[in-house]
Amino acid sequence: MRIELNLPVFKDFLLIEKHFIFDPVRKKKIVITPEEIVRQLMLLYLMSEKKYPIARIRVEKGLKVNTRLKRCDILIYNRQAQPHILIECKSAKIEINDLVFEQIARYNLTLKVPYLIVTNGIVTYCCAMNLKEKNWEFLNEIPNFEAEI
Repeated sequence: MRIELNLPVFKDFLLIEKHFIFDPVRKKKIVITPEEIVRQLMLLYLMSEKKYPIARIRVEKGLKVNTRLKRCDILIYNRQAQPHILIECKSAKIEINDLVFEQIARYNLTLKVPYLIVTNGIVTYCCAMNLKEKNWEFLNEIPNFEAEI
C-alpha cells in the first residue's frame, strides 16, 4: 500500500548554500545530491509531522551485512535505544521496486527492526515486520513517535 506524503512542502525549510545542504541530525553541511534532498525532506517530515526527536535519529549509520560494511540512510531508535525504524531513501528518478526492498531487507537481517520505509520522495511504502513469522504488512501511514515507540 503506497503512502501519500507531500515531502516537497518541506523544501522551503531546507538549508541550502551553494552546493551544500545542512543536515540537522549530523549537524554539518553535506554535498547536495538528489538522494540527499529526499533524505533531508524525509527527516523534516519525520521530525515535524511524526514528532520523532532528533536525538532518536541516525543518518548513514554504519552496519555490517554478512561480511560487508554498509550504511543505512535513516535509522530511528525507540526509547529503549533499540533500532526501531529503518528508512531507505532514493533519488526521485529511482523507481521503488523489488531491488530497493531487497536492499532494505538485507540491512534488516542485521538490525531486525519492526518497521521498514522506502521512499524516493514521490512514492513511499511502510511495512510492519513480523520477524517471527518472517513476513510483513504494508501500512497506510508511517507510525508517529508517541503512538508507536
